[in-house]
Amino acid sequence: MVLDKNTAKKTAELLLQINAIKLKPENPFVWASGWKSPIYCDNRIILSYPVIRNFVREEMAKQVEALYGKPDIIAGVATGAIGIGALVADFLGLPFIYVRPEPKAHGRKNQIEGQLETNQTVVVIEDLISTGKSSLNAVEALKESGANVKGMLAIFTYGFDVAQSNFEEKNVSLNTLSDYDHLIEQASDTHFIKEEQLNTLLEWRKNPSKWEQ
Repeated sequence: MVLDKNTAKKTAELLLQINAIKLKPENPFVWASGWKSPIYCDNRIILSYPVIRNFVREEMAKQVEALYGKPDIIAGVATGAIGIGALVADFLGLPFIYVRPEPKAHGRKNQIEGQLETNQTVVVIEDLISTGKSSLNAVEALKESGANVKGMLAIFTYGFDVAQSNFEEKNVSLNTLSDYDHLIEQASDTHFIKEEQLNTLLEWRKNPSKWEQ
């Protein structure tokens, strides 16, 4: 769910501007899952652009408070959301932790890095939502460690039906600064893409796992 349309379109504009989101309908990417896609998103690039980084940090911090109040802790999902999550925590003056995909194989074998006490309220920060499985894995690890997870805020989501189903099944609230619909709207409004490219991007979105150029 997107909280604010203007923020969603501005975020999309900035991500396109710095190539954090790339649109290549004529020469699609191949994701690790094997899906062919006319879009590729790498929000870690945001960290290299101070003005845009600060915009994202402040908008996420405002939405954390608007949606969930002020939690005890901000948690980032490793590795993509460690940087932006730490920035959001710093802006809010809150402690920060991050969650690995799985426990370390050595040392203290931690999955959660940082100090977390039982029953502390946590908002999880994520950079990108595709199917949501890795994000929900982090939420599960936090809950198993005794955290009270209020919800998750991500920078961008592709808006796949499977992601919505996964979050609903786990009863986890998800909000994002921007999403695929607002991205395509912004790209079209600013003539970043041509009409035939728009049609391809809309067609892919209908059934991304089966899409063929």
